[in-house]
Amino acid sequence: MSEYIAELTFKKEDFTLRALQKAEYENCKFIDCNFSSSDLSGIKFLDCEFISCNLSLATLTKTSLNDITFSDCKMLGLRFENCNDFGLAFNFDHCKLDHSSFYKLKLKKTHFKNTQLHEVDFSECDLANSTFDNCDLLSATFDRTILEKADFRTAYNYSIDPDNNRIKKARFSKSGLAGLLHKYDIQVSE
Repeated sequence: MSEYIAELTFKKEDFTLRALQKAEYENCKFIDCNFSSSDLSGIKFLDCEFISCNLSLATLTKTSLNDITFSDCKMLGLRFENCNDFGLAFNFDHCKLDHSSFYKLKLKKTHFKNTQLHEVDFSECDLANSTFDNCDLLSATFDRTILEKADFRTAYNYSIDPDNNRIKKARFSKSGLAGLLHKYDIQVSE
């Protein structure tokens, strides 16, 4: 891949009709673009923004996502573990990530804000120092996940087994304690 594209804005492009060119994209913005079921394999994105895009079911095999911001994006069923893990770093704001997978990824200091994460797989993921600000984690899987110093104070609908995950110094609100005690099948009242 020799093509290098920098500082461009792509607006209302439908990449389901015409595939995004295989290239390295730096400091680019993708606004209101449709990548649904697109093959983004091997493409490099550096310091890019995706705003109001649909990336649902896109193929991410060896895709580089370095310092990426996703805002107001629909991102259902994405397999982030297939990405190139070198320099992998992104943040999510007002996104829908249902049925996506971050299996075994190192995602320290990742920010999830106002994001829906239903049935997302965080198994064996390193989310140390990450923030889940006002996130809905209904049926999300945390299995042997590193959550040390993670912030769940405003997150909700999560179920995290403290015996099966590393949660040292993670932060939770009183109202979220039921999500840590779920496996004991007890009722917590205010």
